[in-house]
Amino acid sequence: MVKLLDDYQKDKDAFQKAGIKVPEFDQSRMVEETAKNPVWVHFGGGNLFRCFHSMIAQDLLNSGDMKSGIIVAETYGDQVVNKLYKPYNNRFLSVEMKSDGSLDKTLVASVADSIYAGADSKEGREKLRKVFEQPSLQFVTFSITEKGYALKDMNGELTADAVSDIKNGPQKPLTNMGFIASLLLARFKANQAPLALVSTDNFSQNGQRLQDAVMLIANGWLKNGYVDQSFIDYLSDPTKVTFPWSMIDRITPNPSANVSAELKASGFEDGEILHTSNSNFAPFGNTEETHYLVIEDSFPNGRPALEKAGVMMTDRETVNDADQMKVTACLNPLHTSLAIFGCLLGFDSIAAEANDDDLLKLIKNLGYGEDLPVVKDPGIINPKEFIDTLITKRLPNKNIPDTPQRIASDTSQKVGIRYGVTLQNYVDDPQLDPAKLEFIPLIIAGWCRYLMAIDDRGQEFTPSPDPLYDQLHEYVATIKLGDGSVDVHEKLQPILSNKAIFGNDLYEIGVGQKVEGYFKQLIAKPGAVRATIENTVDKYGKY
Repeated sequence: MVKLLDDYQKDKDAFQKAGIKVPEFDQSRMVEETAKNPVWVHFGGGNLFRCFHSMIAQDLLNSGDMKSGIIVAETYGDQVVNKLYKPYNNRFLSVEMKSDGSLDKTLVASVADSIYAGADSKEGREKLRKVFEQPSLQFVTFSITEKGYALKDMNGELTADAVSDIKNGPQKPLTNMGFIASLLLARFKANQAPLALVSTDNFSQNGQRLQDAVMLIANGWLKNGYVDQSFIDYLSDPTKVTFPWSMIDRITPNPSANVSAELKASGFEDGEILHTSNSNFAPFGNTEETHYLVIEDSFPNGRPALEKAGVMMTDRETVNDADQMKVTACLNPLHTSLAIFGCLLGFDSIAAEANDDDLLKLIKNLGYGEDLPVVKDPGIINPKEFIDTLITKRLPNKNIPDTPQRIASDTSQKVGIRYGVTLQNYVDDPQLDPAKLEFIPLIIAGWCRYLMAIDDRGQEFTPSPDPLYDQLHEYVATIKLGDGSVDVHEKLQPILSNKAIFGNDLYEIGVGQKVEGYFKQLIAKPGAVRATIENTVDKYGKY
């Protein structure tokens, strides 16, 4: 049996016997180099990071193209750092779950340090501030999910924490974006060294959203006298600070109990799954084989040779086209539709949904029929082939233990991106009419039905975490299945007309009325969700 803390250089044979590849560099030397010359900080040490970003760094450390590792920062809670990183010397196991059922296992040691830097950690924040003051730091990456960037509520008003950060200045920020702005201020005061801040979160124009959020805080501080114009100029100078856009794609579900058992059977001891307040973590991460990372090549302080580890480095337009293809059309909208209807229909496996005839037809007609016509080919990835691979190989892979409940998290933050961008494309194209769409309105209606927290059998279920759920649930909380007297327009109008959610008032573009029609069908009686999907794909489906 081997453990994460075993000496992988002396005990290499024992790891190989357990089928585990080990690093080709000395972790202790890497840690020393990182302390002297930090290059890469990453915010969000969750499962995606552990299976993707960390492996990029590991490849470059193995090849000698990097000497310094990654410093991981966590702001949501100290459990990840204190229970998953520190006890294992910042090591973990990355497990690729192949479609043939086999596991490809790698011991990852590319993390040099892990820091809890929440608002309640003065020590962690000070430690991270000193890292940001180092001129050697070249770039910062983020995988903190959509809510990590949020400074406004569903009505477009600043949240209480954002108001506090702007009012009280950079000393003790409460929001992630306020904290990032304070770290940039520390770097500005220390040496004005250049830096790239790279959002690798899974939404369109992520770099722009990061930039807008940081600038909102910084301009608030300017107005209140905490900083002067020179700091704003620093943040606005692309030779000093950049916010490259990116597209990332790798399905990384919560750690699987089956994988944990297989690891133990193969000779690996550290396989216990930890359930935290935010997610489930383990000393291992499990992920799919297929992956893409496209980044705008705008790094004013230089960068490692990321392309040698499979990262596609390109210009902003190509990144945007690739991202629009995936996030707003060819993957995420399909994934979210399975999440919504999977929760309503009682599924606990995305793979099982992808093998369900009605749901398979639904996502085919969404992807090929309604999304693909407005997708611009990015040139580096073929959109139709991307959907083909998703539908025939990735989603049906039973070796990926992903659940609709995980994908349904934070849906209020996603629907405007998953469907609103495509709707806007239909609005902008004079040859297209959003009012003629069927599957996007059905899915939005399904989300409104999901907000009731009543499944298709008429039983209550627990919705996935979502910052706006309670607020949105109130609009539909009193609706009863089979109640033909309910005024659907009165209930849904505050949701469907909210431009902060969808980017448009859905009634103004002819979609809101259609959503209401589908919603009426979905609440007609128990079993109506399944019946509505079946009837819609039979009536309008072409795939």
